[in-house]
Amino acid sequence: MTGKEPLLGTLKACILAIKEGSSPCTDASPHLAPFCEILEMILRKGIKQPVLGFKRRDYWHWLEQLPQQDTCSGVTPLSIMVEKASSCEKVLTAQGRGRYFLRLALNQKSLATAIQQLARSPKLLECYDPLVSVLGNEDFMEPFLSLMLVVSEMNFSLDLQNSSFLDESWLLPVCMTYETVPCRELGMVLRYLDGRIFVIEVLPESQAEVDEVVLAGDVIDEISGFSLRNARNGQAGTVLQKLKGKPLSFRMIRWKGHDGGMYKPLLPYLKVLREKVPSFQLQQEHRHKEEKEERCLQGGRLLYNLRYLGQANVGKYGGKEVLDEGIPTVLEQHLCPREVLFDVKETEVFIQEKTSSKVLCQYSYPEISCVGRHLDSNNLFAFCVAVSPGTPEHSTFDCLVFESNSENECEEIIKRIAAGFKHTEWFV
Repeated sequence: MTGKEPLLGTLKACILAIKEGSSPCTDASPHLAPFCEILEMILRKGIKQPVLGFKRRDYWHWLEQLPQQDTCSGVTPLSIMVEKASSCEKVLTAQGRGRYFLRLALNQKSLATAIQQLARSPKLLECYDPLVSVLGNEDFMEPFLSLMLVVSEMNFSLDLQNSSFLDESWLLPVCMTYETVPCRELGMVLRYLDGRIFVIEVLPESQAEVDEVVLAGDVIDEISGFSLRNARNGQAGTVLQKLKGKPLSFRMIRWKGHDGGMYKPLLPYLKVLREKVPSFQLQQEHRHKEEKEERCLQGGRLLYNLRYLGQANVGKYGGKEVLDEGIPTVLEQHLCPREVLFDVKETEVFIQEKTSSKVLCQYSYPEISCVGRHLDSNNLFAFCVAVSPGTPEHSTFDCLVFESNSENECEEIIKRIAAGFKHTEWFV
């Protein structure tokens, strides 16, 4: 007579905890990692290992053979999932590929399908010792399959791109996307360590510092879709050279975990980094992160509360010298100031009416020819934009004038806009 299997009871409790949470279950769920860990323990329990022990077997080794055991000819959803896990560039080990497959199967409600296929494959079941395993024991396989059928009815929305640490841990890092304009130098100092690319410094006044996204200690995971897992020395530079002149999208892994503390799987890397680069320090916050009272929060971004005073055409020359003419011209119109929300984004300046949120205008940095302050007023600034950017040889320029709340705020906005269009490689 077969006794009870404690792991099945624990797995059931994990499933109930996920069901009681919000749907779909995401990577942010505190119940996801414990569920995956117990599931993996069950899949590993009782796997027969080779006598000589040269290569340890893992559950991935039978998962990858499932399509060959399927009596249906042609491509099946299961074979597609196995192929995706086999070809994923972000996992390098059998453990990583098995974990990627499980996450993919959860998203596609197909975990029970894989277990059912295993149950119909006597050759693969021979991988398990029937005396100590769950999957090799008929009495345990039936309730386990029932639980997998329940899981396959649940909704999961897991970020499959967040896979670069599955070789090491079920604990996933915080990932974010950093989008920036093409530029000659981003200002990130990189260090390659065991196939990972660490940012060890963000240079002052660089594009990366102005954008206020990357912190020293973060890891570059992708550049515009190119995976940098297991990267060779200099590979990031090679990818950037191929993308020269194009907008860039970096997928970054934060050194900070979801709890705000150190992401634990990074600890061994950071220890070696400190030994190799004694001056290396983890960057806690962005250098210019000072939330001012004059700014408001919208969609997770801090916007400037400004007054738009109007605009005037300054002719066919858009250099900084025309601001001395353009700003007085606008002030002489004596237009009623409009309260606006002013957003200096990574690739553009975005302006909307404060009361209605109506978009008044938005200009990418290549359209901005100059930016500066009126000498007679510390709070006034303006920038010029091409009226017809598609035909620059025939275009005239408009001068847009704004009033800020302080001299410091005015100076900050000017520097951020100037950094944006000066770093833009296609600007002439």
